[in-house]
Amino acid sequence: MEDAMSKGKFEFLDGYPADVLAIEAVGEIGADAYEHHLIPALEAKIAAEGKIKLLYVIGDRFDGFSAKAAWDDARFGLTHLGDFAALALVSDIEWVRLGVQVFAPMIPGAFAVFHVAELDKAKAWICEAGKPREDHSHDTDATHKLPTLEDKQPPMG
Repeated sequence: MEDAMSKGKFEFLDGYPADVLAIEAVGEIGADAYEHHLIPALEAKIAAEGKIKLLYVIGDRFDGFSAKAAWDDARFGLTHLGDFAALALVSDIEWVRLGVQVFAPMIPGAFAVFHVAELDKAKAWICEAGKPREDHSHDTDATHKLPTLEDKQPPMG
């Protein structure tokens, strides 16, 4: 019988806005973790919020994916690409970082990859992603008056 401590799971991280689902992969992630925990949580969040933002941490406590879990991950991601407003991946595992960057051009929302040491930066980024920014680069400085046309005409005389 498999020891419950060795069974992989997704830990749901608290303290984020309602449209953010923050998770950390812990242990060896099997299909059960996807099918009974992560996918229902993602689908519920999408139903409640519309487009969502996902912070996905694959750090030091991650031991791998089963083949079925990897398939579930890819299938869900491809099926719901349009439901993600932003995706932040936090990992130092090179094959994970490279693998997700292969799919980056297909992700319609904002996307960023961070190292584990940049977790705080990733948290801030995912909370701000998709928010409208005040862009003042095209504003006009109204403190200077334009010369009137009379100033441009030659004197009559």
